[in-house]
Amino acid sequence: QVALLDIDICGPSIPKMMGLEGEQVHQSGSGWSPVYVEENLGVMSVGFLLSSPDDAVIWRGPKKNGLIKQFLRDVDWGEIDYLIVDTPPGTSDEHLSIVQYLSATHIDGAVIITTPQEVSLQDVRKEINFCHKVKLPIIGVVENMSGFICPKCKNESQIFPPTTGGAEKMCQNLNVSLLGKVPLDPQIGKSCDKGQSFLSEAPESPATLSYRSIIQRIQEYCDQQHFQEEKII
Repeated sequence: QVALLDIDICGPSIPKMMGLEGEQVHQSGSGWSPVYVEENLGVMSVGFLLSSPDDAVIWRGPKKNGLIKQFLRDVDWGEIDYLIVDTPPGTSDEHLSIVQYLSATHIDGAVIITTPQEVSLQDVRKEINFCHKVKLPIIGVVENMSGFICPKCKNESQIFPPTTGGAEKMCQNLNVSLLGKVPLDPQIGKSCDKGQSFLSEAPESPATLSYRSIIQRIQEYCDQQHFQEEKII
């Protein structure tokens, strides 16, 4: 049972990517009901509260923080195994709020996404530093757009050259885990635009194999964390 919470307040793309655009949130006696993709996958996003997908959310910090608190307090998720929180890039109000509000729940950790070029790695180093400062464990880093594998000749080309060593070198320097590298695949963008599962649309793609490996590593990390907590209890 998985809950997906989108706290990218100003750029809520999860409804589009999950094939839920146009859906509305319903309120019941137990709170807001998430929108379900499958029976075991519920989603909540500010995108469901807008009258149009093109509406701009022009809010200052306090209003953003209030909505995030409401999502955590008033959404009836039911019994869930995983709460996945999608945040905007950077280290701003949304990140501080979610860490503060969930501090008593012992967050398993953050998965940090980068692309290979140094301009992206500069921002990601700041995010890693943010996690250390707020004592948020780091599950690991994923390098996205990591090379392009030609579907015909199977040769790999570096569209975004890792001029400073990419995520692998950064992870070595900062002593964090590299969960995996996801190669460029045009089908990923098409699947997101259509709200379809890329893993179902392209099950044999190198990117799908990479995704599955990353998911397995995250699950193993979480299982180990929960095992250690049980031992302490």
